[in-house]
Amino acid sequence: MTTTGLPARLVRLFVGLFLYGFTMAMMVESTLGLDPWDVFHEGVTRHVGLSFGQVVIATGAVVLLLWIPLRQLPGVGTVANVVVIGLAADLGIAVIAQPDDLWLRSLLLVGGIVGNGFAGALYIGAALGPGPRDGLWLGLVRRTGRSVRLWRTVIEVTVLAVGFALGGTVGVGTVLYAVTIGPIVQAFLPLVQVEVPPRRRGGEEVSAESR
Repeated sequence: MTTTGLPARLVRLFVGLFLYGFTMAMMVESTLGLDPWDVFHEGVTRHVGLSFGQVVIATGAVVLLLWIPLRQLPGVGTVANVVVIGLAADLGIAVIAQPDDLWLRSLLLVGGIVGNGFAGALYIGAALGPGPRDGLWLGLVRRTGRSVRLWRTVIEVTVLAVGFALGGTVGVGTVLYAVTIGPIVQAFLPLVQVEVPPRRRGGEEVSAESR
């Protein structure tokens, strides 16, 4: 972990968010299964006149509104997450041709999952605010005192079930993502996480942990 100034953290944030959305597109184009939220996003696209990325943006905005009763405060990374990921996903879908061969689709899937884990570590490590979906379960944990495992499971199972009912793609990629994304992010995070430099207050340094 290294101490990094705000400009460098913003670069990491936006590169991470762009890559996150682009790797989502890789998984979409593999047609082998998506993570729970993207199953939901794809399912919704089958019933509304919006692109996949536009649904990602709209969903992020609605989820962000749910932060209000939870008294969650968004950061610049939260707001950027709502917009950048959806735009990058639509760009990726536009430029990535859907392959016919299974081995090429498998490469897209695996590359998408690994890249998604790296991208997630990059923007989380920038420490500029959680994404709206992560902030939702974080807020529920704080307000209810129940475990992260409980709320994250409830939310992801719910969006997966709704997305599947709407026609979203559930497959081997869904399972592979579920069992590998945590370890992948954990492996990359120490390599990209930044230490927020202390700020001065009345001539005294105040560490990030005390804020």
